[in-house]
Amino acid sequence: FLLATITICFAVAFLTSEAGLSLALGAFLAGLIISESEYSHQATSIILPFRELFTSFFFISVGMLLDVFFLMDNLGTILLLLLLVFVVKASIASFAVAVLKYPPRTVLLTGLALFQVGEFAFILSKTGIEYGLIDDMTNQYFLAVSILSMLLTPFIMMFSERLSDVALRTRLMNTFSKKMATDLPDQEQLDILNNHLIIIGYGLNGSNLAKAAQANDIPFVVIELNAETVKKEKQKGVPIIYGDASHQHILEHTNLHKARGIVVAISDPRATRAIIGTVRDISQSVYLVVRTRYIKDINELKALGADDVIPEEFETSIEIFSRILHQFLVPIDEIDRFVDMVRADNYELFQGKKVLPKTFKSAKLPDFNITCMRVTTDSHKMVERPLSELQFRNNYGITVLAISRNGEIIQNIGPSQKIKQGDIVYVQGDQADIENFYRLAT
Repeated sequence: FLLATITICFAVAFLTSEAGLSLALGAFLAGLIISESEYSHQATSIILPFRELFTSFFFISVGMLLDVFFLMDNLGTILLLLLLVFVVKASIASFAVAVLKYPPRTVLLTGLALFQVGEFAFILSKTGIEYGLIDDMTNQYFLAVSILSMLLTPFIMMFSERLSDVALRTRLMNTFSKKMATDLPDQEQLDILNNHLIIIGYGLNGSNLAKAAQANDIPFVVIELNAETVKKEKQKGVPIIYGDASHQHILEHTNLHKARGIVVAISDPRATRAIIGTVRDISQSVYLVVRTRYIKDINELKALGADDVIPEEFETSIEIFSRILHQFLVPIDEIDRFVDMVRADNYELFQGKKVLPKTFKSAKLPDFNITCMRVTTDSHKMVERPLSELQFRNNYGITVLAISRNGEIIQNIGPSQKIKQGDIVYVQGDQADIENFYRLAT
């Protein structure tokens, strides 16, 4: 197979050259021919080791063409040309991606990734020299700019995420994001959302969660970056909007401060971290569940502010042994008991203690929120004062149900009861009122 693949590549390149075209163009056409065959993936896998070798030859040969003294003598002009190439090529690539309606973050990252002069340009320059279209001096300028752009590429790629994040924080990009979200569907319905669920990402996990929420009459809204998915699902009646959930403007449109829970069901680790930070900038107490691929990411995501992190590899392992035990005729209740035990042991081990307040929902009382939070403030507005003076129900719309102090639960809450710093307080109220109370308590 390897010999046949290499023979095809060289034969097509040779025949193309014999026909009067460029040998490099022939090699390019050979690659296209193989890529369109049903054996393309296997061919790519066996050729990859050769890629590193031939790539080294390519860059060595390009470096040998550069006149270093010419570079030093004309450094100022070359740097200006390099800047021009960076701006023009990155802008063209970004514009092309923006036309395809990708999010601003993808637009910027694509422009930063494709700013350099491509390898195919060297083939064109060689042809230009052969036909007298460019002289030696122009070719040296071209080589200098091309090589410098290639040298800068790994560093630009290394800092591309930071550069894009900085750009997205600017007023210009925020305006662009708002412009993309001006046609949010059914804005009146979004404005009245309360005690609802926010789903970020409408892939397999997000769509199944939406179906479960709809089946149980749980109000929800979906944020999705794929414009085609948004258009298709909106026609089906799904409450879905187009936008980048890492932008505060998009989350505010979904009434995040009134939401009961939010689920990040996307597969982009960097975007997930950015979304967690944005969510916690808006709300500290909303219940936040995050999907991740690997167990090793749990601690980092929880440190950023996630309440619960669901690792796919761990849940996959549970599904595997569940099916195997079922095949060996282990009783279903025994399998379920073992699954619950494994989940309890391992998630406690992976995640440690919860640090943010969680809101629990009663199936019989769908609007009854019970939230647990620790009092860390030492302000006299909160601590060491009788509840009759604090009047939490009148001032904040919440009711104190119980207090945990030094490991003991105080259930009989009377008007003379006082809250002390370090107490764990169980309160009931609307999500927005709980937000206000959380700020007072911490």
